[in-house]
Amino acid sequence: MTDAQDASTESLPSQTPLAGVIGWPISQSRSPRLHGHWLSRYDLPGHYIPMPVRPEDLQEVLQTLPKLGFVGLNVTIPHKEAVLQLADVVTDRASLIGAANTLIFRDDGKIHADNTDGYGFIANLVQNAPDWQPERGAAAVIGAGGAARAVVASLLERGVPELRITNRTRLRADQIKAEFGAKLVVYDWAQAGNMLEGATTVVNATSMGMVGKPPLRVPLDALSPGAVVTDLVYTPLMTDFLTDAQARGCQIVDGLGMLLHQAAPGFERWFGRRPEVDAALRQAVL
Repeated sequence: MTDAQDASTESLPSQTPLAGVIGWPISQSRSPRLHGHWLSRYDLPGHYIPMPVRPEDLQEVLQTLPKLGFVGLNVTIPHKEAVLQLADVVTDRASLIGAANTLIFRDDGKIHADNTDGYGFIANLVQNAPDWQPERGAAAVIGAGGAARAVVASLLERGVPELRITNRTRLRADQIKAEFGAKLVVYDWAQAGNMLEGATTVVNATSMGMVGKPPLRVPLDALSPGAVVTDLVYTPLMTDFLTDAQARGCQIVDGLGMLLHQAAPGFERWFGRRPEVDAALRQAVL
């Protein structure tokens, strides 16, 4: 910290921490409602602000916000990859996934980039499918974008014996296999239904099935009853994919919990309190 910054900090009795979310556009983000609920619930000083940031302004914004009292940010589309190039410190998991969703502006002036999507994904399954045992069978992941990379990394960390992956553009699934290794098996998109056979964990990590997006047309005939099936989409909360899986005897987990849980580590770092993910929070965000 420079002498000038020391002087400006000393002149303030206590700085109210500021955090926020940046993206382009940003109006769709539920993060302000989520963090606002926690700030209010725990009666903490602080503000959380949605900020539309154009890609060409990203570097200038990241240099300016810490000077205005910001302690960190959530990052959404299209900045999640670009912030890695601008951060001073990148966690191993953010580096492995190739994207960051959480920034911490440190006291020494450095920008620390992390990815909490995988943490949020696992915490959601543990909370809502408490009997889930990832090591008991293969996992099947539909999609190969940024969210899928976070899911793949976290499932491998939790000990799945085999991870099957498919994507409309096979090349992206092949790239993930090349990076994450021998436990991955790539299926052609036309064979996506076949990869569900015997899988004990099944994940839709695409935006298909979301309001305004094309439906997910993967046949679910091979789904095993008792498999844990989750969809990262949470608008609608009950996607056709989850409805069909439930009808086949699967245990389903909606995608909202991942959004809620991935927010907790950042909130704790910025505002000094570990928040709870519970029914009241779900209701506030919905």
